[in-house]
Amino acid sequence: MPRFEGCCSHDHDCEEEDCSTSYSLYKNIDTPRVRCLNELEEGSCQAVFKPWHARLDSSGPNLRSQEDDPELLLYVPFDGAVSLKAICVIGGPDGRGPAKLRVYVNREDLDFGMVADLQPIQEWDLVDNTAGVVDYPTQASKFNGVHSLTLHFPETLGGGDATQINFVGFKGTCVSRDRRAVEAVYETKPMPSDHKVADLAGAAWRLG
Repeated sequence: MPRFEGCCSHDHDCEEEDCSTSYSLYKNIDTPRVRCLNELEEGSCQAVFKPWHARLDSSGPNLRSQEDDPELLLYVPFDGAVSLKAICVIGGPDGRGPAKLRVYVNREDLDFGMVADLQPIQEWDLVDNTAGVVDYPTQASKFNGVHSLTLHFPETLGGGDATQINFVGFKGTCVSRDRRAVEAVYETKPMPSDHKVADLAGAAWRLG
C-alpha cells in the first residue's frame, strides 16, 4: 500500500473558526480502556486525549516510550461507532515527535510482532507539529463505522531512541453510541423513583 503523505495546515485562527467543534471526538473515547505498548509510565497514554483548546498544554502528563525504544502502539476504543475524517498529532520538542503513523481499524489484538507484518488501513509521514496546526486527512471511505483505532508510531523525527507525544486529536462525527455506554450515562443520572422519601404517616408509625 503506498504511503499517504497528505496533510492539511490550518490557514485560519483555529480558535476563531472553532476547530474544537470538529475535533470533539475525544468525548467519545472510552478513556479507561485506552492502553499503549512500550509506554514509559503506565496509563500516561490516556492523558494525550483532551479538548482542542488544550492541545498545546504540555504541563501535564504526556506519552513517552521507553528510553531505548521509540516504538509505540496505542489502542483507542470509542463508546460507539465514529466516522473519522482527520487525525492531529503533536509530538515532543527536539525531534522526539513521531515520524510515522500507521493506523488499524477495529482490531483489539495487535502487538508489535503482528503490526510488523500487517498492512495498515492508512499510513502517514508526519511532520514537526509542535504548534498544533497540521492534521492528516483520512481516506474517508475506510474510516466509517470505527469502534476502535490502533495507532502505530514506529520511529521519531530526529531518529532518536525515545518518542514523546503530547496530544492526539480525532476529527469526525459520532454515528451511534453503544447501548452499554448509553445505559452507563443513564445510570449516573438520579431518578426520582430511586430516591423516594417515606411519607410522614409511615415515618410516625415506625417511630411509634
